[in-house]
Amino acid sequence: MTFFNKIKWILGILLVFVLIATTNLIDRNNFVRVRDSVVTIYEDRLVAKELIFEMSKSVNKKEIALVANDSSFFVEKNPMINTQIESFLSRFEQTKLTPDESKIFEELKSNFKSLFTSETNLINADLKANTNALRYISNIKDNLDDLSKIQISEGSKQLAISKKAINTVELFTQIEIYLLIFLAVVIQIIVIYNPKEKKN
Repeated sequence: MTFFNKIKWILGILLVFVLIATTNLIDRNNFVRVRDSVVTIYEDRLVAKELIFEMSKSVNKKEIALVANDSSFFVEKNPMINTQIESFLSRFEQTKLTPDESKIFEELKSNFKSLFTSETNLINADLKANTNALRYISNIKDNLDDLSKIQISEGSKQLAISKKAINTVELFTQIEIYLLIFLAVVIQIIVIYNPKEKKN
């Protein structure tokens, strides 16, 4: 094999290697984006949505007890529900919060704190002063509703990111196939081409 043929082979193989390495890096980056998006949808949106649902159920129980003037609920069941709500708030805080979400979440925590305080006053006042508690519950429901809407919109954004990444992967896969076919033809031409030596 002549020196010129060796150069042709090396250039051909190098060209294929560079192409495959480049497309692999692009594909890897897009797969990371898809993975991160799926993880975010689960950990930061679906889990958050479930926590919002659980808090809503707890708040509804409190509201029903207030409306029904059920003093036994606030003595027997309410302390356990408050502990559960604090656990839900703590878990929600560990999710990745957007700036708007953080602001609403701080309001939610403040409203829960005020509700818990008013509930101790309710027990002492024999459930006659439930107007403040009902107002806090109304504010909490608004906060939970706003947080729920954010989960949907942020989940949609993450889904759009993953779809875009998948489309990019598909596009680059097609480009890669066409380039590999083109390079195969070019390499064949380079290998087969044999320049004729000039006669003196």
